[in-house]
Amino acid sequence: MKVIPIASDSMGVRSMCTQVITKDVNMLIDPSVSLAPIRFGYEPHPIELQRMDETWKKILKLSKEADVIIITHYHFDHFSWDEPNQFKDKILLIKHPTEKINLSQKGRAAYFLEQIKDLPEKLEYADGKEFQFGKTKIKLSPPVSHGPSTRLGYVFEVLVDDGNYKFLYSSDVEGPCTSDQTDFILENKPNLVFSDGPLSYIMYRFGTKAMNASVENMIKIISECPLEAFITDHHFLRDLRWKEKISKVFEVAEKKKVKLGTVADYLGKPIDMLEAHRKDLFKEHPEMNFEMKKKMFED
Repeated sequence: MKVIPIASDSMGVRSMCTQVITKDVNMLIDPSVSLAPIRFGYEPHPIELQRMDETWKKILKLSKEADVIIITHYHFDHFSWDEPNQFKDKILLIKHPTEKINLSQKGRAAYFLEQIKDLPEKLEYADGKEFQFGKTKIKLSPPVSHGPSTRLGYVFEVLVDDGNYKFLYSSDVEGPCTSDQTDFILENKPNLVFSDGPLSYIMYRFGTKAMNASVENMIKIISECPLEAFITDHHFLRDLRWKEKISKVFEVAEKKKVKLGTVADYLGKPIDMLEAHRKDLFKEHPEMNFEMKKKMFED
């Protein structure tokens, strides 16, 4: 099995897009990318916009190559309706558009399905189901909350098992911070986990209780699963102090000889937290913002 991260917050964009290739199937999970519309009072810097554009082009290219596309929920950093042909002739496994879903995502899902009408080869509402492609099993969790409550709706987690290796993709569980999110991981005993991490950059909303639960659950997963690596990224990499906030997890991972880090670490690349450094970008490259606005006005 090849697990290839395509985009992440540690690489400068809001995304968890991941390609998984086995001998049986080529799949792309949550093929989209976005940026924070406002952070520290600033709109996205041109460097962020350029990174997003480059990443989106790569995602569209990989979408053409994929046999299966998986959409775990309807937030724009995980799905897009901008290019409906992205889903042409694909097997599409998606979060149920009307069940276990909040109002905003329900509306987005309905519009999305109208946009891609008749394009996929096959479309399945995949919550809690299993799919077999040769010896490769794709198992989707029952809907779990997007974070410690259902205010932001539900997602499903993704397990890919080729018979020799198990990969677990958490989607937006914000931690994991609840027992059902964690139990799906523990029950399936993965060798590699890609987790979105705690929502620690907005602690007033996430809460100390959820943060503590996330740390405990990460430790439990690392202690009880046959892991080579536990990757934490996405929400967590919007927090410049992410590493110190899970110092206990690093201690356990070191004892268990489990690699703990970001998607950038996994790829052997430098961490590039553009959103978390947005204020600095505008201080260091103000001329880029001026030149971009000038070009937009001229166009």
